[in-house]
Amino acid sequence: MKRSVDVVVAGLGAMGGSVALHLARRGWRVLGVDRHRPPHTYGSSHGRTRLIREAYYEHPLYVPLVRRAYELWRAMERDFGTPLLRRTGSLMVGRAESELVRGTLASAQQHAVDHDVLPAERLPKVFPAFQPLEDMVAVHEPGSSLLYPETIVSAQLELAARSGATLEFGQPVTAWEPALGGVDVRIGDRQVIASHLVLATGAWIGDLVPTLPVVVERQLQQWWEPARHAEVFAAGRMPVSMWQLNDDRIFYTMPDLGEGVKIGWHHSGSTVTADTVDRTVSHAENASISDLLRRFLPHAKGERLGSEVCLYTNTPDAHFIVGSHPAEGAVTVLSACSGHGFKFASVMGEVVADRLTTGSAAFDLTPFSPARWGSA
Repeated sequence: MKRSVDVVVAGLGAMGGSVALHLARRGWRVLGVDRHRPPHTYGSSHGRTRLIREAYYEHPLYVPLVRRAYELWRAMERDFGTPLLRRTGSLMVGRAESELVRGTLASAQQHAVDHDVLPAERLPKVFPAFQPLEDMVAVHEPGSSLLYPETIVSAQLELAARSGATLEFGQPVTAWEPALGGVDVRIGDRQVIASHLVLATGAWIGDLVPTLPVVVERQLQQWWEPARHAEVFAAGRMPVSMWQLNDDRIFYTMPDLGEGVKIGWHHSGSTVTADTVDRTVSHAENASISDLLRRFLPHAKGERLGSEVCLYTNTPDAHFIVGSHPAEGAVTVLSACSGHGFKFASVMGEVVADRLTTGSAAFDLTPFSPARWGSA
């Protein structure tokens, strides 16, 4: 059986939920579908806390986007009536010549982001949760905040439904093909004719656009109860931090909001698929996280309170994929985000909605186009 809608949004995590919300608010007939029921722990849009920061080490082009994302998160917070973010500040820690420190300073200086630089000997005096190596420096951005991903995903979907979106869970989009005036979308055992299709399936994007050069990476995040001096790990005393080690691996930490100090590796995980990933945690993985705490947050290494596996869907250049499918203009691809996309979901939903409803957007997303890999 077929029915017609303006848009099918495949995937209702952070990105897809935002698109569904923005288009429903503009009066479009939105059908959003997801193979699970978000928020869930099977993909990328989870983990209790996420960082939003302006001094973006990955590239200065992200800074205007993240500033608009902040505005939209605060507007959604007012609309939903529940806190969605909390200001904590952030630290980017590494050697002065590291990509993390150099890139953060480049974005901060280019876009006049408030920041200061703390040498290794000063960092523990200002933020006693941390113990850096002697050759490290820290770039402190006081305006950074935490986002609450599960609350945000729930809020987006509830607000989208209130605005008229139809949301269906438990059956994925399994195939699509061009149709006269739109796209023929297969959802479970039925077909739907849509004027547009938005693919925001994250780690499952390869099932629907197999030519994209993406790799799914398994990541581990854990929560630990501080062993001593619990007060220095609270959100008012401990900023979010990212650390680049001398071997270039990056890990991150987040303050204790009542569930323990969060810590995890940023990249350097194994290549997996979304449906076959091993979600158990090995002794070696526990040992590697324990060693990080021992070396850099020595008083945080108490009892391990929990672990979750998260999936990054990475591109070769580590930038996003946002734009029209190279072979079909009625299909928009909004994946993958290479492990740093959640904070941008609010603005990416707005940008995609602008492009679909008006043909243009406030931001030039050409660097993120799927067409940068040719016929892919």
